[in-house]
Amino acid sequence: MAEEGRNRAAHQAFVVMESLLEKLKVLNYEEEILAKHNMKSLNRHYFVSSPYVTSNSGEQFYTFTVLAAWLINAAGRPFTEPQEYDEPTATVSKILAELRAFGVKVDFPPYKLKSGSGEIVCFVLDRLAEEALKRRGFTFKRPVYPTETTEEESVVEDDTELTLSKAEEEMVEEADDDDNDENVMDLEDLKLRTTAATAEPETSSKPDEILESTVDAAEWYLEVERVLPQLKVTVRTDNKDWRIHVDQMHQHRDGIKSSLKEAKSYLDKLQDDIGKTLEKVSSREKYINNQLESQIHEYRNAQAKLGEAKERYQEASGRVTEETRVLAEISEELEKVKQEMEEKGSSMSDGAPVVKIRQSLTKLKQEIVQMDVRIGVVEHTLLQAKLREKSNMTRDMHATSIPETAVGSFV
Repeated sequence: MAEEGRNRAAHQAFVVMESLLEKLKVLNYEEEILAKHNMKSLNRHYFVSSPYVTSNSGEQFYTFTVLAAWLINAAGRPFTEPQEYDEPTATVSKILAELRAFGVKVDFPPYKLKSGSGEIVCFVLDRLAEEALKRRGFTFKRPVYPTETTEEESVVEDDTELTLSKAEEEMVEEADDDDNDENVMDLEDLKLRTTAATAEPETSSKPDEILESTVDAAEWYLEVERVLPQLKVTVRTDNKDWRIHVDQMHQHRDGIKSSLKEAKSYLDKLQDDIGKTLEKVSSREKYINNQLESQIHEYRNAQAKLGEAKERYQEASGRVTEETRVLAEISEELEKVKQEMEEKGSSMSDGAPVVKIRQSLTKLKQEIVQMDVRIGVVEHTLLQAKLREKSNMTRDMHATSIPETAVGSFV
């Protein structure tokens, strides 16, 4: 349902635009607006904003403002016709003020009218057209339909209407067929025709007696009424036809001539005024140059001196920059020397290194004492090991000597 509502709202602008176009035709806008401003006629979807319709926002906005001003004047309220280069915001505000004066509720922002197309533009022009029709006393009435005919007759009449383009196509096709038939020569047929022409005697084309019609007049009239719809040829205008372009060219030429006659006098007057002003300006310029010749010479000399002074200043500023760089290098070296001197002076006057040396000597002595103790312990341990090894060797020697003596006694 929501999608259906959006589709209905999207197509509402097309319906309003078609209704607006009918109202404008009733108000005779073609002669009062289009002919006056040399504008092209509006189509059924001119002010509709749609991706499927080509648009030109600048042209549409100008057409909208011109139609709105014309409708407001037709409705009985004075309104100045806007120009092409007027401020769009001011023009839209004036149109909406007149619309409120007619009692129409305006619940949309003015910027929606600046595009020159859309549902709001169609709505504003439609309401203004209604007010103009009310002013002229015109009201739409119910259509009066003619007596209904049978459906078959209406279908026959609709189907039998031929367009001019279709008739031309058929004529071109027939001409092509005739050309193709004429290009192919049938020799056998030609021989038969020549023999028949020589064999048969020439017959007179005159009738033997006066012809009289045996058809009833009433039946003939009915037959004419039946065939008459088939003889209708509907000519549809084609925008690509060169005749229409020629007519448009003549219309534009007449419009240019009429506009040129009105504007030529103003342009000539403007040209004369500009020429006089230029002559006054040139004469005044010559007078000023003659009066200020000495001052100009002094000014040129001063400009030359100023140029020389600028050159000297640039040279001096270059030397100053070089000297400043050298001074910065010397200052940096001086800072390094000062820092080294301060470090050496602080090391010479400070007793902290001597204290550190004394503490190191004391610690070294303690470590020597500890090392001596450890050396003594190691020597004692080594001595005990040697003594133990010596006692073991003597015991082994005595153990080997006893068995040898015992062996000698038994022998």
